[in-house]
Amino acid sequence: MTNTYLYGANVWANDIRQHYLRFGGQSDGRDARDPVIVIPGITSPVETWRFVAERLGRHFDTYVLDARGRGLSQATDDLDYSLDAMAADVIAFVKALSLPSCSIVGHSMGGRIGIRVAGQRPAGIKRLVAVDPPVSGPGRRPYPAKLEWYVDSIRQAQRGISVEQMRQYCPTWTEEQLRLRAQWLHTCNERAITESFHAFQTDDIHADFARIDVPVLLMAAERGDVIRDSDMNELLQLLPSMQHVRVKDAGHMIPWDNEPGFYQAFGDFLGRPLDE
Repeated sequence: MTNTYLYGANVWANDIRQHYLRFGGQSDGRDARDPVIVIPGITSPVETWRFVAERLGRHFDTYVLDARGRGLSQATDDLDYSLDAMAADVIAFVKALSLPSCSIVGHSMGGRIGIRVAGQRPAGIKRLVAVDPPVSGPGRRPYPAKLEWYVDSIRQAQRGISVEQMRQYCPTWTEEQLRLRAQWLHTCNERAITESFHAFQTDDIHADFARIDVPVLLMAAERGDVIRDSDMNELLQLLPSMQHVRVKDAGHMIPWDNEPGFYQAFGDFLGRPLDE
């Protein structure tokens, strides 16, 4: 397989340091398609998404962004870790890199960030893929995960965690996946994770859906109970043009559980199929 990784870099945008990895570039016809910005989930530094970015990089100029408080992006206890701040980061990132247009692919918390960005209708955002974003919010059922699962594993990772110890938290993952998480989880700021988790219940992303005016693909996992059929139907009422797909044999970490199914679920939504 061709290695599409180009480099890692940092950029000053929205008054913080934002770290990213770039794949693909603009050669071999990629410049004819919109670049793709990947926003991982609540405790997923960009290095853990390298395998997905490699595939995207075959066809698109691809940027994987460390959200504030994760990976090598700025992470201090006095930062604003709200959904609004992280959405502003993405908009500023696009401007800092002078990207005239782009597509956003966001997983979990990253999907919520993408939804908030698209709801603000900034220039240049052409389409959004929201991958199993938590649909919890004010007055709604809670996100089906426990904060302690995140906090306990982060604290253990800060002291050094083995693959076998990490397997207790992610029993279905491969050794390679566990090794990456064990290596990078310590970079997740506990306050950032805690505030983002609580915001799953306080931020209303349904109001954002009603304001989106670009094509959206909502990708849901078959397992994990993050997005139920009733949730999908409610979102379709808010955004009738939304495309939607449910990936079989996958829990919330869809590309970890069913990588071929994850790529297939995109179809040609981004402008070119990913499963070629």
